[in-house]
This record gives sequence, C-alpha cells and structure tokens, in this order.
Amino acid sequence: MTRMTHTRDFMHQRGVALPVMLIMLVVMMVSSIYLLRSTNSTALTTSNLAHEDALSKAADLGIHAAYDWLSSVPKSTLYNDVPAAGYVATINPGAGQGVSNPAFWQGSTTVWDANRRDQVEYVIHRMCQFAGAYNAVNPANNCTLTAARQNVQARTRVGDSLASDAPAYQGKPQLHYVITARIAGPRGGNVMNQAVVMMGP
Repeated sequence: MTRMTHTRDFMHQRGVALPVMLIMLVVMMVSSIYLLRSTNSTALTTSNLAHEDALSKAADLGIHAAYDWLSSVPKSTLYNDVPAAGYVATINPGAGQGVSNPAFWQGSTTVWDANRRDQVEYVIHRMCQFAGAYNAVNPANNCTLTAARQNVQARTRVGDSLASDAPAYQGKPQLHYVITARIAGPRGGNVMNQAVVMMGP
C-alpha cells in the first residue's frame, strides 16, 4: 500500500513538469521574437542615419553654390532681389515665416547634383527689413550687422556699444546673409541645412 502511494506521487510530479516546460518554451520563443525585432529596428535606424547623413552632405552643395555667388557679385547687386540666383534682399520678420512655411522659399532656385542625380533647392536671405542700402535713411533700413574683425585683441574699445544698431563700428560693418538649402530624398527623407555668411557692404 505504501509503495503504490509513492508511485502515484511520483507520477503526479512528472505531470506537473510538462506545463512548466511549455511555459518556459513560450517565454523563450517570445523573447527570441522580441530580440529579432529589436535587431531589425537597430539596423533600420542605422540605415536611416546613414541616409540622412548622405542627404545632408548633398544639401551642402546648395550652400556652396550660394556662397560662391555671394562672394563673386558686386555688392550693389545685393541691394535688390535676384530671383535667378535665389537671392532675396529682405527677410520677413513676421511670425510663421519659418523654413516649413512655403512663403519662406519664395524666390528660391535649384542646383543640379550630378553625383546624386537630384536637385538641391536653396534661397539666400539678407537680414534686412527693406531692400536697398543697409544704411538707407528714407525709409530707415534695419539690418543685422556685426562689427568687422580687426587684427587686435579687442575688436571694440571699453565702453563701446555691442548692439547691432549701434551708430559706430570699427570700419565698415558686416551684413548677415542666411543661406538655407534643402533636398528631398527617397522614402520621404528631407534634409535642410543653413549657414550664416557675414560680408561687408
């Protein structure tokens, strides 16, 4: 009688091990699926970052083209818009005129990227409220200016104003030009780069 009781207990214990093993197998299978999906997500993220980096380098072509044009034309040409070169002599100070607004890109132009066989769009904004000379008085133009760099340790004397609208500068001030370039890549990838160029009037 005692031997039969021990045998039944042993068989009952062996029956409990099967559901435990099945649960462990299910947990391991779910963990494997999660690990596989995590690996795929990491690979996709790395691929997207590499693609975005390539687009960013391609967008730099627009910035270089705009800078080459800015540095080669007479300064008087920059008083007014030059649509063929993507140049706008003013920047709209109103709200909502950021790079995501289509109005920001009015007057832009494109340059062909032969390596990627794609187009890069860019626009140059002069940081002035009105067209014309930066120091015009009727109407008074308001431009973002920076004191010209001098070959001295201190570019301004002690007590001089550092405000952008200060009346006196050491030499001619430098005007700010903002170059914005963008490129639309495949799979909905869009990259936008900006550069600020400071040049004398």
